[in-house]
Amino acid sequence: MSWEDRPRSELGGLACITAGPVSGTPVLLLHGVGLRAEAWGGQLNAFARYRVIVPDMPGHGESAALEGEPTLSRYSDRLASLAETLGSPAVVIGHSMGALVALDFASRFPDRCLGVAAVSAIFRRSAGAAASVRQRAAALLSGNGPDPTPTLARWFGAEDNPAMVEACDRWLRGANLSGYGAAYTVFAAEDGPSDAALAALGCPALFLTGAADPNSTPAMTKAMAALTPDGVAEVIPGAAHMVPMTHAAAVNAALLSFIDRCMGAPT
Repeated sequence: MSWEDRPRSELGGLACITAGPVSGTPVLLLHGVGLRAEAWGGQLNAFARYRVIVPDMPGHGESAALEGEPTLSRYSDRLASLAETLGSPAVVIGHSMGALVALDFASRFPDRCLGVAAVSAIFRRSAGAAASVRQRAAALLSGNGPDPTPTLARWFGAEDNPAMVEACDRWLRGANLSGYGAAYTVFAAEDGPSDAALAALGCPALFLTGAADPNSTPAMTKAMAALTPDGVAEVIPGAAHMVPMTHAAAVNAALLSFIDRCMGAPT
């Protein structure tokens, strides 16, 4: 599987990789902090029967940064601008920070969301985890270039995937420091969707994480699913934070079944 850069098109103010049919119900894939659209390379070919749109999130890859103070709602507003150009409601799938954006979008723009999948999402961090992520955000904002080594150790755990690690290392080192820092600041300040927002979700929701993810834990995933009227939790054995890359086959099977259900297809 190649993790090389792919060409983009501009859609709704964001630089996007597109795949599959040029019309039909869109499937939006949102990456995490410091990454870019190619992080979903393990899904693009597998999802080829769908109209797949993978944006570089604001301030990442080839997408312009947010204007004004970064907040979660401003990221989901930019996603809403993209969704508005597509002509029909979308199934929205996010990983890590992208999962927070996806859930906020589903909550605030229910008429534009057929279903939401949150992969490796955080929910009610422990005090120690919250302090650690705030400390990492402050270090980025200090203006020093990121050292991806500890980040990659958390993301991949004991997984031996040198090509994937090298790709993430390259994306993190090449990230726009301002855009990376802004997104990380928002990510550090958030603690997951409110209980009320989850309880009010009117669309199907899938919460998926890796069993070995120390920060987006199975307990978090199960708690969110339990609060959501049509929520399902799935835990991928042996996987750490970068589960869409390292365990693409298992993730794709879960997401394909979910997308079909959101679109009304038999599973």
